[in-house]
Amino acid sequence: MVQLTLILDNIRSAHNVGAILRTANATGVVRVFCCGITPYPRQPNDTRDPVVSGRHLREIAKTALGAEATIHVEHYDNTEAGITVARAKGCTIYGLEQAMDSHNIFTASIASPAALVLGREVDGIPSNILALCDMVLEIPQHGDKESLNVSVASGIAMYALRNSDLDIQRARHAEPT
Repeated sequence: MVQLTLILDNIRSAHNVGAILRTANATGVVRVFCCGITPYPRQPNDTRDPVVSGRHLREIAKTALGAEATIHVEHYDNTEAGITVARAKGCTIYGLEQAMDSHNIFTASIASPAALVLGREVDGIPSNILALCDMVLEIPQHGDKESLNVSVASGIAMYALRNSDLDIQRARHAEPT
């Protein structure tokens, strides 16, 4: 299984964060980095105002349904710092975004360990963050709309990355000896 870290880039909605954490738990994600203004559960030595951290925790918990207590979450002041830490842990950095040079997430070859950057609602991943990614992945879309909710897109991505690894394992077992 691909060892996956998620990097959440300035996601505003605590409900989206909770949904992402819930799916991360279901798919075996190693850790989640909440960067910038992304709401996050209480942390050891949390310096946020207790009212703010309590509100974030309550809102996240509504959709995380307990996953917020099972996933290792770290906060970084900016996404660049989260990417630096992930790269230091040996991760290849992938961005999930529609871009000129993006690769289909269902057919791309994914290295492990991997870190997946998820962009902010409406605006996606800014160009300076995309430039820090080793590869940009996209979910092919066939309808009139050109975007998905970040929690929905992250769920598709987490399962696609998990299944791409399973396909690789199946191919290795099917190879003649």
